[in-house]
Amino acid sequence: MTHEGILIGTIRALYRYPVKSTAGQALRIAHVTAGGLQHDRKWAIYTEDGGIASGKRTRRFRPVPGLMQWSSRVEDEHDVPILVSPDGVQYRADDAAASQALSEGFGQQLKLRHETKIQHHDETPLHLVATSSLEALAGLSGLPVDERRFRANLVIDTGTEPVFQEDNWIGAELVIGDEVRVQLGHGDRVKLFWPQEGI
Repeated sequence: MTHEGILIGTIRALYRYPVKSTAGQALRIAHVTAGGLQHDRKWAIYTEDGGIASGKRTRRFRPVPGLMQWSSRVEDEHDVPILVSPDGVQYRADDAAASQALSEGFGQQLKLRHETKIQHHDETPLHLVATSSLEALAGLSGLPVDERRFRANLVIDTGTEPVFQEDNWIGAELVIGDEVRVQLGHGDRVKLFWPQEGI
């Protein structure tokens, strides 16, 4: 199937974050579902008050600084991710020892839970960032910007000219390969359409 449109770039990196707010897993291919990448943010760390541990405070999220020191991955497409501590100790996310290690490591009661009706992703199930925007941020801050800091699923190589190209994409449809179509917009206006194949 061919698509008419403008080539905006190529996919430079693909990530998923099996446990929300931890350092994620770099991928070569991924299965795309209506809820985003398969296994992405399907588990999260919950605080004692029922909030989802994150880097920010909102109605759903609670700040727990240092979560990026932990990482998570899914092996062989099993549903339960492996959580890895900063010391390299590995835990299955459904093992009570994982929640205990997190609680001890952060000095507060924390518990790993699988996603239910409350979605773990932020405003949208698929997050992307362009390399040109990373360059623009580096120029504004005067510091190098690590793409992993934004926990994007797709890093699109749009070159190194420091400009926020995503602002021009609002309302457009992003086509990836023959099967994946993403309606772009602000926050909750981003939708996935009939994704069936890997990226």
